[in-house]
Amino acid sequence: MNRRIPLAPIEGWATLALTVLLSLTFAWSLDDARWVLGRPEYLDFLQWSVVGGVLAGFVGAKVKWGRWLTYLIGSVFAALIVPLFTGSIGLPDGGSPHDMYVATASAVVNAYTDIVVNNQASTIQYLHYLLTLGLLVWATSMFASYAVFGHHRPLNAVVVVGLLLIGDMGLTINDQLVYLVVYSLAALFLLIRGHVIEEQAEWLRRRIGDPASISSVYLRGGTAFVSLAVVGALVLTQTAASAPLAGAWAGMKDGLTQLSSAVSRFLPAGGANRSFGVTFGPNAAVQQVWTTDASLALTVQLTPGDDTRYYWRAVTYDRIDLNGWSMSNTRTVDRAAGDGLLTGYADNVAPEGRKEVTFGVIPADFRSSTILSPATPEKVDEGARLTVVGLDGYFATVDRNGGSGPYTVTALVPVEGNDPGQLNEELLRAAGTDYPREIRSLYLGVADGQLGPFARQLEETIKAESPSDTPYDLAATIVKELHSSAFTYDTDVRSLNCAGISTVECFAQYKRGFCQYYAATMAVLLRDLNVPTRIAQGFLPGSRDRQTGQERILNSNAHAWVEVYFPNVGWVTFDPTGGGLAQLAPLPSGRPLPSGAKSSGGAALLTRPPETDPFANEPSGSVARRQTGDSLGPMVAVGGLLLFIFLGLAFIVWQRGPRSRTTADMAYGTVTRLAARFGFGPRPTQTVYEFTGSLADVLPGSRPELETVAVAKVESAYGQRLLGADRVAALRTAQRRLRLSLLRLAFRRRDRLGRR
Repeated sequence: MNRRIPLAPIEGWATLALTVLLSLTFAWSLDDARWVLGRPEYLDFLQWSVVGGVLAGFVGAKVKWGRWLTYLIGSVFAALIVPLFTGSIGLPDGGSPHDMYVATASAVVNAYTDIVVNNQASTIQYLHYLLTLGLLVWATSMFASYAVFGHHRPLNAVVVVGLLLIGDMGLTINDQLVYLVVYSLAALFLLIRGHVIEEQAEWLRRRIGDPASISSVYLRGGTAFVSLAVVGALVLTQTAASAPLAGAWAGMKDGLTQLSSAVSRFLPAGGANRSFGVTFGPNAAVQQVWTTDASLALTVQLTPGDDTRYYWRAVTYDRIDLNGWSMSNTRTVDRAAGDGLLTGYADNVAPEGRKEVTFGVIPADFRSSTILSPATPEKVDEGARLTVVGLDGYFATVDRNGGSGPYTVTALVPVEGNDPGQLNEELLRAAGTDYPREIRSLYLGVADGQLGPFARQLEETIKAESPSDTPYDLAATIVKELHSSAFTYDTDVRSLNCAGISTVECFAQYKRGFCQYYAATMAVLLRDLNVPTRIAQGFLPGSRDRQTGQERILNSNAHAWVEVYFPNVGWVTFDPTGGGLAQLAPLPSGRPLPSGAKSSGGAALLTRPPETDPFANEPSGSVARRQTGDSLGPMVAVGGLLLFIFLGLAFIVWQRGPRSRTTADMAYGTVTRLAARFGFGPRPTQTVYEFTGSLADVLPGSRPELETVAVAKVESAYGQRLLGADRVAALRTAQRRLRLSLLRLAFRRRDRLGRR
């Protein structure tokens, strides 16, 4: 005699397999994108998260737990199991379950400390990203499973998994068509099986005939339809040339660009993510793939005949973390059109030894409000917001005050040459090291863990090869070394195992990377050699028409480089990036200066007098840990107060109940909708009295209100009676009370509702 397995689903084991396959497509898509440090093996555990999530939803449905109880128990198991998966990755040599929990917990705490407490641009931790993705996949699979086996609504599972799958596919440039095909097959067959189950139940209820006879008909027809639909879709994919959603995508791109900049430091480094355009913000995380497109970013109109190759700087960063950089101790000031942008601040320079350049900028695909300028921006023809770092005010960035069209900038650019006051090698060699106190405080910091054994070895090589220990010769030697054949320019370094180490150590060890790796390495090495350095980001020079003076700059021109501070000269641009990308011409050699002579490189920069310098007693070379703004305590308190007010208002609105005219149908509809939301909805065969009676067995305290609603519903719908004012008032009160009391169904078991 055949004995049925107790948990065997009436939907069939094939439905369970299809649910697993449906959820696996999302996990495979994440794994293929290699979102965490570009390591494909790090996300292989996601398939086990799918199995765990599907089983949690399946078991909860079969033992007749409610939706929220199933989710609660499934979440507990996820919190116990997923950290073991992630901890095993953090401990490749193995360890006890306790060690794996500790590894995961430590990574989460350290990541929170780096990003939230210390406000770093990024973190070298990575297990917290694995934990987040693992829990996301578990939760998605659990929802899909309970939707299929608990609510018998496979369409809900198809929609949720499909949205997540398409979202992940939209963020990566990898070709993931195969996962979409597998998802489509699993989704369509799952919907067909769900429809077959519904039809069989309907035949049994109506006693039409043998329900098994319709199964083969639906499955054969459904298989043929699915096959033709998938084949047709593949053919259309290969042959279609139109882009019907291009307009909608163009409209979304602005918001996605700004969003990607705002949240980039919270996202994992790695993965072949799609470029949404170039934008610059207060934080920049070093990625493992440099993805930009060749579309036009902006056009610059220069004076015809100007042959100077300008680096179009957008932002500078004073703080260099292990895997990113940021601005610290910032403040912002508004400037009116035509006002001196840096007047009164330390980075303001005199015009001697510099030339004034005026140019127009016509944005195209460049979505940022950041104003671009070479060297020192002097003024803009519209209102702007200047951001500086430190009390003396060193340039960080300048943004437009709401403008979106063309704008005009005037900048002061150093003149290179051998004449007195012009920029050349000898001038920089003679600049000395008499740095202002705040320059030392802001631009000499090296974070703990930046320099490992490979970076130290590279630093020793630089010191040995440098002709002198002057800041200029050290900087020039680093540029020469990084431009050598020993280092390889590579826009995809996901194959490098750089987990848990800094960008500088990774680049020094493997000698592969792109501009962010070159710039970070040069900046940190110079800082460790007591040379003030900051990182700049913007665009490389574009292609220029000499006759018209029009220069076209593409998104692919986005670049990072370094600026080195020289006393009485200011910030000087160096580009260490190899691969033939650097476009800085060698500086003129200059005329030898007498030993001990003071440089004459233009007017000295404005500096704060030492007696008023708050950093006068701070050791040079310390990492700047000052944060922008005040403590987070008041913000948390305000957030808690706002949450309390919101919940209070929501409770008041709920208590007041319906504000429109109350009817028996409306009151009964409120009861059925809320009950169904928690898995206690009425069955098709139940009468009004049967449903409210069984519901009253679960919630005895609400029996009077349920009886009031049931009687009013029957008298109004079937007896065609009009309710008097007293009855309507009682019905209104009952409806208001039931809206709260029915929430307790979330903590009740479904099988107590008399479903046999």
